[in-house]
Amino acid sequence: MFTTVLMIEKPLVPTDVELVTTLHGDDPSSFVVLMQPHGDQDRLLRALDDVALGELDEAVHEGDEPAGNAALQPAERALNHSLEALRAAGSQAVGQIVEKRPLDLLRSVVEETNADEVIVLTRPHLVEEFFHRDWTSRARHQVGVPVLKLYAHTE
Repeated sequence: MFTTVLMIEKPLVPTDVELVTTLHGDDPSSFVVLMQPHGDQDRLLRALDDVALGELDEAVHEGDEPAGNAALQPAERALNHSLEALRAAGSQAVGQIVEKRPLDLLRSVVEETNADEVIVLTRPHLVEEFFHRDWTSRARHQVGVPVLKLYAHTE
């Protein structure tokens, strides 16, 4: 059984599910999904990324995104949807919401589950990536397994 820790920031769409469940061919797979809700500290970076990607309407509406405790319920729904989609594709899947210190949690989950890899499934974060402050860059220095960055799809 191949075990993957999957870090996400939005619900998985069918294309994402197919991508992560077929990466290793027909080998059975198990996922531990870590869902990070949006936070207040990310709002400016998200807006800058939206502008850099030419998504001006998205940048204008970043302030409308729930943050803090208000972001937990949508994150729970997104996590449950993603777990159901992975299970429907034939994989084992468990998960949890990341409330604080995502990289510390990632490291402990990798160690506890003897994960084979980490996949960070995210939208482009040009500003963070440029300065190597994105999850993938930071995770590569903290976990002892390969870390793969994939870009999430939209419906």
